[in-house]
Amino acid sequence: MASPVKTPSISEQIQQLSAARKMALENPTFFKQIIQGILPLTAPSTPVELRRWAADFIAEALACPALRTKDKDELTLPIVDALWSLVEAPDQDPLVLKAGIMAAASAYPVVVRWIIGNAYHPAAWEAMSAIKSKILSVWEGALTPVKLCCIKFVQRVILAQTASNGTEPKHSGLDVNLTMIPPNHNLLDPRLLEAEAIGLLDRMLGGLQDNSSDALIVDATLNTLAILVRSRPATFSRITNAVLNFNPMKLANSPMTPKNKVLVKSMMKTTQVLLKHVLMRDSHNPLAPRLSQYWDRLQRSRLEMFDEANRKRALPEQAAAGYGDVKRQKTEAAAPQPPLRIQPLAPGPHTLAEVFSLTNNTGLQGFDVTLVPAPLTARINVRTLASLDQGQLDLAINGVRDRLIALYAAAPAVAPVPVPVPATATAQQASVNAETVALGVEEDDDAYEPDFYAAEDTEQILNKLDNAPPEEPPEQNAGPDSALALGPFRLPPPPVLNPDTAVKVSQVTAMRIFGPLSGLEDPLVRKPKAGLNRLAANSHDRDSWLTLITRLATRSTMGLEDDIKTEADATALGRPQMSLGNLIREMLFNYVLEDWRRRIEVAVAWCCEEWYNDQLTKREGLGAPLNYERCALRLMDGFLSYITAQDKVLTRFLSEIPQLSRELLGRLKGLCSDPTTVQLAMTSLLYLVMMKPPARELALDTVYEIWVEYEDARPLAEKYLHRWRPGFAEAHAAADGAPGGNGSQAMTA
Repeated sequence: MASPVKTPSISEQIQQLSAARKMALENPTFFKQIIQGILPLTAPSTPVELRRWAADFIAEALACPALRTKDKDELTLPIVDALWSLVEAPDQDPLVLKAGIMAAASAYPVVVRWIIGNAYHPAAWEAMSAIKSKILSVWEGALTPVKLCCIKFVQRVILAQTASNGTEPKHSGLDVNLTMIPPNHNLLDPRLLEAEAIGLLDRMLGGLQDNSSDALIVDATLNTLAILVRSRPATFSRITNAVLNFNPMKLANSPMTPKNKVLVKSMMKTTQVLLKHVLMRDSHNPLAPRLSQYWDRLQRSRLEMFDEANRKRALPEQAAAGYGDVKRQKTEAAAPQPPLRIQPLAPGPHTLAEVFSLTNNTGLQGFDVTLVPAPLTARINVRTLASLDQGQLDLAINGVRDRLIALYAAAPAVAPVPVPVPATATAQQASVNAETVALGVEEDDDAYEPDFYAAEDTEQILNKLDNAPPEEPPEQNAGPDSALALGPFRLPPPPVLNPDTAVKVSQVTAMRIFGPLSGLEDPLVRKPKAGLNRLAANSHDRDSWLTLITRLATRSTMGLEDDIKTEADATALGRPQMSLGNLIREMLFNYVLEDWRRRIEVAVAWCCEEWYNDQLTKREGLGAPLNYERCALRLMDGFLSYITAQDKVLTRFLSEIPQLSRELLGRLKGLCSDPTTVQLAMTSLLYLVMMKPPARELALDTVYEIWVEYEDARPLAEKYLHRWRPGFAEAHAAADGAPGGNGSQAMTA
């Protein structure tokens, strides 16, 4: 017996639905498929958690700005009945009802636009009208979050049922207006729709007076009015009169609790933003002076109400405090700073910190300055010295100097330590002075013990003399201290650098060169580059750093390839080349391939630098390997691995690199094996034929080879050859008329 299928829990289903939502957000074309699958979740029998998720997803899909008009029509019309099920139930969950109203707000202009051109389908308009009536009926008695969504829905209805000023962009949702409806439409009557819109506007504006103490309703209403004033001229006078009669400070008469203060401040700020928006959009309107005066009055009221902490004290308070008249206040002169007094040090030993301490505070003397970071210490020192009085600084310096003098005066006298001076062989045989016996030189002949070593023969002595350094002639005017003079100091020779270590060090260096790229930003304004002889970097941005990297890759080893044969032999043996330029080229290739569509300019600049370096190498006759052809082919192979039919940057790359070859253009033939990229390959070759005359014949030869080898590309290649190679038509006709064999085979022969 087969085991029953386990139904996933609600949390597991929501997790799966969230994964589908993430996929739809990345690619909006999946919205239609996912919505068709989740429509059963809008039924009343579905668990409330799943209904909430389905309603939120439908609202998010209908409001997606990435969908085209046609896609929104195909997405909205089939789910009108589902929207009705989300708002019709009297005991509907508030979150489900809120999401359903937001979805209806996005769907209403779409349905109106579709009905204008499809009057034969009244079912969609009847369902949308029922949804509108239901939402308007629950507007008054609903919870505050639902009321906010109802205000948004009413705004979209007013936008769709009033005349526009014609300045709104198409396919934005705001372009659907009353002027699009023909007078003799079967389902839509412009007069009735406009009257309904004006009535809804009056009802919405009435909320400013009826709910003037509810900051959420007031702010939501004011925020929806700005777009109506901007795009619907017929609503301007009604909205401005309602705003001028609105008093956002009604709550100010009640006790100003922190909550009321926040609510009043929010409503005043929203009203001021709306007035400023209206004045900026139409400053020559007849009502502009009244709006400006109202804005100024709100600004003064807000300052008087909320900026009490920044005011000056009143005159009675100042008189009670003993300051006298506020206009005749006298400020006492600041007390002069007492002069700096540095106490002398007490007798006894002292540390260097005690010598330079200028304060008597025990806590400051015990503070460890090494805990403060060095940059912060330097910044503090610079600011302190810049603001320090010169007299105080002189007193501090003199005080420390006096301390040092006192310490040197109190120190006991130390006898100078004599330094033994090397003497000649004659001086060593002389008698020792009795006064120097205490220095460790004893006059004791019995302590002499000769070393009994085997005598060196003549050959050993000659070898030692040959290896000895050359003798320097004695100086004529040598001073008395010449015997104590030190000879020249020479550093020890560096260790031998083997190839493996050199490669590791080069890799680390190349990685550090590419490190700053992640923190640099592209310049806001791209300036035209001056050519190959321009400065590598004149500003610290990404373009300058990439120019520097390409120069290091191509010119860093220019003229240093003397041992080319040795390096080639190392490569043949499988050992890595000791070349920093090759390592930078490898990392530059990986950097370009990471995002090659955006970094095509870097690839072109790199190829130009390689070509220029090859030209210098040929002119100087250095015999170094040429890298342009190899790098260009490698970049081309990397691009073709990810190419699509929409990648026009390939044409740009081929047109901007300095030199083309048969092998490089031959890579385009591989695109012709895919029918989707044939057009891209042929368009790139046609651009080279038209815009790059030096490469015209080479490009036409490639087109001819494509005509011979690829059947799918033959019609397009034949068209180009007929136009740009006049002899092709006669040869093709002769090949077709030849007895036996294929025309292309005859031409190839």
